[in-house]
Amino acid sequence: MSPFIILSLILQVACCVHVVRTGRPLYWVFILLLFSYIAVLVYFIAEVLPDLRHNPSARRAARSVRSRIDPEHEKRKADRKLGLSDTPETRRQLAEECLRSGDFARAEDLFGNALKGLYRTDPDLMLGLAKAQYGQGKARETRTTLDALIAANPNFRSSDGHLLYARAVEDLGDATAALHEYEAVVQGHPGEEARARYGLLLKRQGDLVRARAVFQEILTRSDALPKYYQRDQREWIALARNELANLPSS
Repeated sequence: MSPFIILSLILQVACCVHVVRTGRPLYWVFILLLFSYIAVLVYFIAEVLPDLRHNPSARRAARSVRSRIDPEHEKRKADRKLGLSDTPETRRQLAEECLRSGDFARAEDLFGNALKGLYRTDPDLMLGLAKAQYGQGKARETRTTLDALIAANPNFRSSDGHLLYARAVEDLGDATAALHEYEAVVQGHPGEEARARYGLLLKRQGDLVRARAVFQEILTRSDALPKYYQRDQREWIALARNELANLPSS
């Protein structure tokens, strides 16, 4: 059988299943079975494409593909918006894109300039500034910014911000304080990075028993969670598995 016929059958069956599962009018099934590739194309344009435009997961996937093809697209878009309207919000949007692209110096400048007037203690802007500072290796400035954030916004909560604080404290050489921060942040951080960094610091401090327990917890937790979580956290899961394999036996 011709590969074109096989592909046509696969696409037709897939579209027919989509018709039934999504409650589309059943006349689509007859059209799809009768007109092959043309029907598949028409069905995709008329029924599937509009849904994709309004589907958050599809939009995220499209952004992910576009970011691989053109990593600077969103940054250029945010830059144009800032040129049209210079506001704290457009500065924040461009600063976030600079963070994502690794342009930490410009991100620091943008966040710093946005922290004025009514926004001078905005927690999201202050957290962005701290991330930009940390990206440049400025651990002391990062800690200072986060301390100011906490003082100005005592009710603000951010697991990413708390992890960043722990990392800054660790980089400044205060291992005791860093362990305290990591121990707190692992209770609420959604991924495994905080737990992995906590285990690494315990190992460096010579507490191999607790380090082993932390790395084992990463594997135990991830095994009990869905596959998409395991894919998302594969870097930290692999690290934990490697550390366990190389820790001296007790």
